[in-house]
Amino acid sequence: MPGALEGLVAAEDVLLFVNAAVTSTGQREFHSGAAEQRMSLEFLHAYMLGNYRGLYAAALALGVNDHNAALIVRELLRTAAEASPEQRRTEGALIARRLHLLPPQRVYALFAELRAARVNNRRTRAIVRDWLAARPDPGFDAVKYRAGLKAALRHTHLRLGPEELGPFLFAPRSRARYGHPLLDAHRRARYEHAAVFELPFTVAEGFAARHRIPREVFLERIAPRLTRLERLRLQEAARRSGVGAVGTDLTRMPLTRLASYVLGLPRADRVARRAELTAALTTAARRVAGARAGTWGRVTAVLDDSSSTYASGHKRRRPLAVALAAHFLLAVLAGSYRALWTSGRTDALLAGPYGPTPLGTRLLDALEPGPDLVLVVSDGFDNAPPGLAAEVLRVWRSRIDPGGRTGVVHLNPVYDAEGFDMRRLSPAVPTVGIRDAEDLPALTELAAFATGRGGLPRLRAHLDARVAEFLAGGSGPGPGAAGGAV
Repeated sequence: MPGALEGLVAAEDVLLFVNAAVTSTGQREFHSGAAEQRMSLEFLHAYMLGNYRGLYAAALALGVNDHNAALIVRELLRTAAEASPEQRRTEGALIARRLHLLPPQRVYALFAELRAARVNNRRTRAIVRDWLAARPDPGFDAVKYRAGLKAALRHTHLRLGPEELGPFLFAPRSRARYGHPLLDAHRRARYEHAAVFELPFTVAEGFAARHRIPREVFLERIAPRLTRLERLRLQEAARRSGVGAVGTDLTRMPLTRLASYVLGLPRADRVARRAELTAALTTAARRVAGARAGTWGRVTAVLDDSSSTYASGHKRRRPLAVALAAHFLLAVLAGSYRALWTSGRTDALLAGPYGPTPLGTRLLDALEPGPDLVLVVSDGFDNAPPGLAAEVLRVWRSRIDPGGRTGVVHLNPVYDAEGFDMRRLSPAVPTVGIRDAEDLPALTELAAFATGRGGLPRLRAHLDARVAEFLAGGSGPGPGAAGGAV
């Protein structure tokens, strides 16, 4: 019995950490400040590292966000001497794979943190060396991430080819010209306007300001150099400036990011562009659903669009964006779909943070027809009236549907720093953290563990399978195996 109890506690600890690492980025939320978020996260990282090092490293193969993935890598490298040879081998492979998937600017920031913490062991130098060697174009990095690359090379005492990179980074005026086109464009951009438009956008922007190039001229001429995400961020600014060339194909955008973009538009623009925006969201949802489209049976979603879904200035409308993206995804996954927003609205495209959170009332409406799945996307702050959602779910599970004919899953996009977990609606239903709606189909298996039915052996087996898939270069991090509705 003690062994079984210890296993149950360990499984709960791992799930608690994964939920936190999926949702929290250490930034301010609606109900808690940045300092509280960071302190709570730091405690969980230290607890997991000290008690479950192997499981802590395995979290890199799950859907933890980039912020927490970088924290895990930093802590594993900082405490490398405490790992066994077998652990070091596994950790090295996991770290290398996850660094490959992280945005380059995030990796360079991580290297800077390692330098500040004076972490410079042989293992760290090898990981930095291999990551830099795998970069597709060192010259591009030398221009776009110049400060980060210089700091990494100084910290690890590495030499990086080709030979002209050294002079460019550490003595840029020592050469009259460079063979690499980007390096030479950067040299010429100090005095030649045309060279500015050969550089990456973030670098060219500084030179444009120095040369006092008008913004509308700069946006129009730099448009061919923009990345997809830069195009999306600049699209509205370009539209206001009358620059049409910066537009992007919204149908190719990731679903949750596209939902954030839509929510950032004025309502009048959303109405005017309804057909375009709806088609783009639906296309993105179909891409995520794939072969699962139409296979989930009768689904009802309870979607939180209360005031708290604004989140904060750092994570503006992020919880609402997850709910909007989930709405379009579930409409594709379900055979029959019904959406219930907490505000009572029926036009999802015009969603905005508003009013209290009557989750209990909406759950009554959702459960009454007896669908196959009720999926709740909310931060769990049920306050109109407080506690009604928990009572509705308790009565439903204990008296009306004890056999679990209707599955109920709560997806929470907000980390509760005070409780070191996601805020739960009821012990009767599983609560799982979510950051991107793209992970929604994969949350089924993790939700089963959250109910306490899995235990540590099954959870370890699940993590081992995910690690193997991750290291084999599978679909990338995700919180659980793909599956249908609960």
